[in-house]
Amino acid sequence: MKVPVRPTRNFLPQDLSIETWSDLEPWFNRLLNVELDSLLALNAWLKNLSELEAVIEEDLAWRYIRMTINTKDEALAQRYQQFVTDIQPNISPFGDKFNKKLVNSPLCAELKGEAYDIYVRKIQEDIRIFREKNIAIQADLQTKAQEFGAITGAMNVDVGGKTLTMQAAAAELQKGKREYREAVWHAMNDVRLKSRDELDQLFTELVAKRHEMAQNAGFENFRDYQFSALGRFDYSKEDCFDFHESIALELTPLVGTFQEERREKLGVVRLRPWDLAIDPEGNEPLNPFGTVEDLIANSIKAFSKVDPYCGECLEVMNTMKHLDLASKDGKSPGGYNYPLYEIGVPFIFMNAVGTQRDLVTMMHEGGHAVHSFLTRNLELTSFQSCPSEVAELASMSMELISMDHWGLFYGDDKDLLRAKKEHLQDLLAVLPWIAIIDKFQHWVYENPHHSIEERTANWLAIYNQFMPDNVDYSGIESSREAMWQKQLHLFEVPFYYIEYGMAQLGAVAVWRNYKQDPKKAVEQYKSALALGYTKSIGQIYKTAGIEFNFSRDYVRELVDFVKHELALLG
Repeated sequence: MKVPVRPTRNFLPQDLSIETWSDLEPWFNRLLNVELDSLLALNAWLKNLSELEAVIEEDLAWRYIRMTINTKDEALAQRYQQFVTDIQPNISPFGDKFNKKLVNSPLCAELKGEAYDIYVRKIQEDIRIFREKNIAIQADLQTKAQEFGAITGAMNVDVGGKTLTMQAAAAELQKGKREYREAVWHAMNDVRLKSRDELDQLFTELVAKRHEMAQNAGFENFRDYQFSALGRFDYSKEDCFDFHESIALELTPLVGTFQEERREKLGVVRLRPWDLAIDPEGNEPLNPFGTVEDLIANSIKAFSKVDPYCGECLEVMNTMKHLDLASKDGKSPGGYNYPLYEIGVPFIFMNAVGTQRDLVTMMHEGGHAVHSFLTRNLELTSFQSCPSEVAELASMSMELISMDHWGLFYGDDKDLLRAKKEHLQDLLAVLPWIAIIDKFQHWVYENPHHSIEERTANWLAIYNQFMPDNVDYSGIESSREAMWQKQLHLFEVPFYYIEYGMAQLGAVAVWRNYKQDPKKAVEQYKSALALGYTKSIGQIYKTAGIEFNFSRDYVRELVDFVKHELALLG
């Protein structure tokens, strides 16, 4: 695969630099004034609009990427904020005008194919919920949400005379004697609790602004507004409730079993939070790579073994320096794959410190990256922007289908088996957490005027519904009370989390197909991803050879398959 170059622009100047709204305004006005007097003119207009969207999205992407790489650089933060507060609020009214220009044109009905049906459906919904007075609120929300990254990015822990990032400190919980792990855990917890009140207040402000925005648009609550804004046409809140129930019934008891096995192997009376990351058989922490360069090289090899095209995708990203993987001071927490719609080559951001979790994250974000490559040549930018239920299917499936090639990271067969077993147990264990976070959000936005005390009480009630009581938090109850504050999605991307659970079930189904016929499963996987958002979620899953289904029977079927694979690992 050749290293892509930016395509020649057909509408915008080749050298356009976006500094202020005035740099973009003429091009928005030009599009607004185009006469859509023929189908040819309409198609040309859509392509020009798509080009404008791609250029703007990529400019915003780089501002966000650079800011999260170095949260201590105020100039980078200001450049991102300037887009959010100066440029984006001016774009929003034009977006509504463009939407109306399209759907009000008689020629809109002549756009043929399901891809356009899905595209127009979303536009019609955007028109329905758009309110000009929400523009300033949305800009304020983006700025406010950014505070979460600044607060958490500044968190450092003193461990053994060294100052560590929270990610590096978390790796220490996988090693050492119980007393050492307990000390590290308390040090991390103390750092988090120092920001508890600040994060509580930030979240309260976010909830209030989101509720105001929803009411402005005629919705009873922000949950219903956000379902509309996210374009959740293919499932409802009731389907989310079915997901919650299936997970509580099928996964919560299983997680309890995993934890009891851990307690017995560790030989402790009660599990404590600092017992959850250590290997229960006393092995040293898994160390799949020594340097970020090792991680990149072996990831490329593993992806190439899954499918040569997948390996080429990572090679191109590495050549273009679209990988920033190492954990460092001042870097925002977490990891992501950010699509860059004009060049078509995404960017992967991570906080790798050499753990097995880092390996999984690389497989995950790499799956997203392959998805970006597979959709980069679709006709419109909107066709490339997939719903999260599909995007996360790409990433989570890659975690599983790449496992056959993790031997590249582990020279010892015992370590390899252990890595696979840990991953399979983890993917099952995280499903209750996903259900907790999602159900918590439903409660928060159904009850937007709640107090902090009510929020804490309901968080604990929901937590206890999905988590077995094997872990003892006596004396450290405040840790569990504030545990939700770790979840970035609650602050920055509300209601974007259950998709991980839905996609995890889909990924298990993809992997089950892969175990039966690897070549066919990978081709189905790539064919599904290449659709972008030109089909419904259900049809995309069907193309991948799987179901979009949250029933208890289907969940049990997939969980039983994973349990069988775990048994084979010993």
